[in-house]
Amino acid sequence: MEDAQPTASRRPIMRLLEQLGRKGTLRILWELRDGLPQSFRALRVSTDDMSPSVLNDRLKELRAVGVVELADAGYVLTESGSELVKRLTPLNQWANRWLDDAASN
Repeated sequence: MEDAQPTASRRPIMRLLEQLGRKGTLRILWELRDGLPQSFRALRVSTDDMSPSVLNDRLKELRAVGVVELADAGYVLTESGSELVKRLTPLNQWANRWLDDAASN
């Protein structure tokens, strides 16, 4: 079921992958990667008008696990969230090469 809460796996990597695999989670983190605060409305726009209920649910979850916080100017990554996104950067680089290779074939 798409909206079920991540299971309480004893393996930290599985818990992380379950959390990141939830609809919209990676997109929100990626859109906050530049460190600039975004309001709820701005995040909706930058996530291609994600459903308000899904966006709200994911922001609550991300805040609960300590990777996103609500600052005065909007939502931002925490230090932990910034570290996570930095670790996704090599995956983004690989994806860009993969897409280029696929397009050239």
